[in-house]
Amino acid sequence: MEGFYHHSHHMNNMNSDAHLPPGFRFHPTDEELITFYLLKKVLDNTFSARAIAEVDLNKCEPWELPEKAKMGEKEWYFFSLRDRKYPTGLRTNRATEAGYWKATGKDREIYSSKTYSLVGMKKTLVFYRGRAPKGEKSNWVMHEYRLEGKFAYHFLSRNSKDEWVISRVFQKSNSGNGSTTVTATTNGSKKTKIASTTSASNNSTSLCAEPSSPSSVYLPPLLDSSPSLQQRRC
Repeated sequence: MEGFYHHSHHMNNMNSDAHLPPGFRFHPTDEELITFYLLKKVLDNTFSARAIAEVDLNKCEPWELPEKAKMGEKEWYFFSLRDRKYPTGLRTNRATEAGYWKATGKDREIYSSKTYSLVGMKKTLVFYRGRAPKGEKSNWVMHEYRLEGKFAYHFLSRNSKDEWVISRVFQKSNSGNGSTTVTATTNGSKKTKIASTTSASNNSTSLCAEPSSPSSVYLPPLLDSSPSLQQRRC
């Protein structure tokens, strides 16, 4: 896996020089992430999205990810290969040098707006510093998207569909009044929730694998001013 990311490092540097239109914002819906981006990446690992970088999430701490992203101010998107904890198992290795990502709540189902069929799943994870079970909860959150349902099996095998995922990473911001304001952009609109205060992320840095990007470049057809993006996201 590590060799794949380093192999395309040069192409990523070339692609990062491409300019985005003024005012461009990347606010895809859950369905768009699955059907327009993730599916294409799974079917062709040379597929490149202008707004989605490639990283090895096990070699990056969450506070290092913003500078690895291709774009984004409050949330960042990445393609990554799932690292199996055991070669013959299905469990995913989610540990980094400084901590680990822990799943919270149930996975959300994502359905096609056209066929109403299941196309993917969204898993929510929170980053903890240290080692389980005594890790310290941070304010970094990840939404991990994977293909699922008949939609996935129509295009690819079970083994291949378990490889590529898309991760949306964002950070909770402290409101300063004993609570935490969670601000995340979803479906072109921003949602804010108030929760109990959590600790801020560690500012230390560690060696992080450079993101890679295949040779082709694709400009996402999504603008934040588009009325079609004002959809409800679970």
